[in-house]
Amino acid sequence: MSKIEKLIERLKSKPKDFTWEEMLKVLNYFGYEELSKGKTGGSRRKFVNQNKQIISLHEPHPQRILKAYQLDIIIDFLNL
Repeated sequence: MSKIEKLIERLKSKPKDFTWEEMLKVLNYFGYEELSKGKTGGSRRKFVNQNKQIISLHEPHPQRILKAYQLDIIIDFLNL
């Protein structure tokens, strides 16, 4: 099993310590790219794939750990 496959399995298990950086790797693997930030983008981040599907998430700070509802959104969008 590759590193990304292990990371996807970890995401599907909905861990309480899944990081923003890990999520970026998963979204990148599925072809999502971050939309360019505006002047006042704040913590809201949008990711789009080739089919123009948009995932909108709040970047957690100061800790980089995703909330359970954010994991649910990602899992639903990626059909995992």
